[in-house]
Amino acid sequence: MKLLIDDAHIDDIKFIYEYFPVTGVTTNPTILSKIGGNPFDTLRRIREFIGEDAELHVQAVSKTAEDIVREAHHIVKILGANTYVKIPAVREGFKAMKILVDTSEILITATAIYTPMQAFIAGQCGASYAAPYVNRIDNMGFDGIRVAQEIQKIFIANCMEIEVIAASFKNSQQVLELCKSGVGAATVAPNIFNALIANSAIDDAVDNFIADFESFAGVNKSMLDFS
Repeated sequence: MKLLIDDAHIDDIKFIYEYFPVTGVTTNPTILSKIGGNPFDTLRRIREFIGEDAELHVQAVSKTAEDIVREAHHIVKILGANTYVKIPAVREGFKAMKILVDTSEILITATAIYTPMQAFIAGQCGASYAAPYVNRIDNMGFDGIRVAQEIQKIFIANCMEIEVIAASFKNSQQVLELCKSGVGAATVAPNIFNALIANSAIDDAVDNFIADFESFAGVNKSMLDFS
């Protein structure tokens, strides 16, 4: 399962990249609204930092299929290859996906997915990813993890090339459950990234090893001080 950062704050992105194996960055209009200003200024900074080989997911916000198609071309023209255009999995979105797949090489992430059938149709339209909103589905009284797992099973059963890119997590346990299911990717907010390995028992074990070493080697000593 690939891990991506679901955020647009460049300092947070740099921090996560420094410590974790990350495939790219996903954004949406809500995330970009927290930065403000020209959205392409923010997105250019992200693209410059992560490089041209990393995935960058950017959402189109137009309402008609024809405008979504134009917006998709505009996004990719500015941000370059490996930019996935996020398109809502609704009727106009499906129409736009079909046009883009038939007429261009633009990569598509189907977004705003709450049901397995949305994901299936997006895959049939040629999308590369389907993004179920795990926690938002939970908040509607359903099981977001189960929905993402069902989507994964549908893709496998129908030999579809599209992958799940699960989004909207409230805790690290949700990420773990999807990791065990072998979904294609998960996009995770910086605070959830840090929670993936947060465990006082781990910290205590490391501290105890260091204390035991220093008890015979000396304070602030390491293996570098010996030969």
